[in-house]
Amino acid sequence: MKKTRSLIDALLTAHPQVISRQELVPPEQTRCPYPMEVLSLGATRPDAPRAIIVGGIHGNERIGVDVVLAFLHSLLEQATWDRHLQQLLQEIRLVVVPIANPAGYLHGTRSNAQGVDLMRNAPINASRAHWLLGGQQLSQRLPWYRGAGLAAETQALIELVERETAQAPLSISVDCHSGFGAVNRIWFPWAHRREPIPHLAEIYALRNLFRRTYPNHIAYRIEPQCQHYMTHGDIWDYLYQRSLAADRGTLLPLTLEMGSWLWVRKNPLQVFTRHGLFNPIVPHRRRRILRQHLVFLNFILTALANRTSWLPASSERPTLGSDAQRYWQSHFAEQDSGLSQ
Repeated sequence: MKKTRSLIDALLTAHPQVISRQELVPPEQTRCPYPMEVLSLGATRPDAPRAIIVGGIHGNERIGVDVVLAFLHSLLEQATWDRHLQQLLQEIRLVVVPIANPAGYLHGTRSNAQGVDLMRNAPINASRAHWLLGGQQLSQRLPWYRGAGLAAETQALIELVERETAQAPLSISVDCHSGFGAVNRIWFPWAHRREPIPHLAEIYALRNLFRRTYPNHIAYRIEPQCQHYMTHGDIWDYLYQRSLAADRGTLLPLTLEMGSWLWVRKNPLQVFTRHGLFNPIVPHRRRRILRQHLVFLNFILTALANRTSWLPASSERPTLGSDAQRYWQSHFAEQDSGLSQ
């Protein structure tokens, strides 16, 4: 944790006129020596599009924090000399929560200091969730504990996202995780029910844009999470549902789920290390992961700034939504071998 905090402090010291820091949850509420913080840069207009990048919701998935900070470091350095990026950052706002669960990150646990799994903690229930894995309220000593109420970290993240997106015409969030499967995935809602989200056309348009722009990039499975398993308390389902009810600008929540099983398969002995199940241990593999995902995160910023070039018009949405449903239905009908497009 000290090394990671030093990296964050170094970024703020090196770019004091570009990036700002705000405390969201003080140490006495995270129950560890470190607060939950947010870093912000770019446009300050309330109606500017928002990119929201989050790491460390699960404290044992440390590679998510590493990816977020590697992205932020590269972006800030590039912004010192790249006039096009400087202009882009005048048009959009970037909001980064590098470590959403400081106590979990410090102690290497999935949950926070109270034993609460922050991704099972929001007040939203699944129509049918996997036993235990989908969230349980039996005991904080068991994994995937939902908690008895909103954790301070969950409440702070909800308030931050709703404050930042209140007047934005389009916001895209990327929550960085690791641990599911041997391939990288980009998940989108729903996690609590099996039906298409109202903005399926926009998700499909964004997916098509990425595929056209980076046909040779390492493949992601871009898919609704509910096709694999459903959960109670998903914070992004909750925020997306609230954005629909408030009739605000569009919020597209995405989860980057890095496939850590591949790292274990290539280096089985790492399962005996403290962080080996969810993080690459071999140095060259870790560096490769930090490179791989910068393309996607930079793509999100550029897509936001150029949203009028790819967002479907009202007349296009029904057809595009139907195409999307057919695509994902066939996508999950296939065998789970190889990488889908």
